[in-house]
Amino acid sequence: MALYGIDGRGPHYDDLRAGTIASMIANVNRDTKVRREPFTALDFIPWNELARNSEREGEPILLDDPEAQSKLLLSMMFPSKGA
Repeated sequence: MALYGIDGRGPHYDDLRAGTIASMIANVNRDTKVRREPFTALDFIPWNELARNSEREGEPILLDDPEAQSKLLLSMMFPSKGA
């Protein structure tokens, strides 16, 4: 918890580490005839930003209020800052 307060790294990095291990095990046992492309860590983290937004990829989020739009951009770019 103290390290998270200092540099903002936390459970997302833990999930990425676990996903990396899971993808390595899956790739070792992968049938290359069935699945040609290797698994990635994000394939094993269904709650990540990429998976959550994959169906809406490329669709911008536009708000009417410019101040709210700026806050949204800052919170997406720097989530640990609490903007």
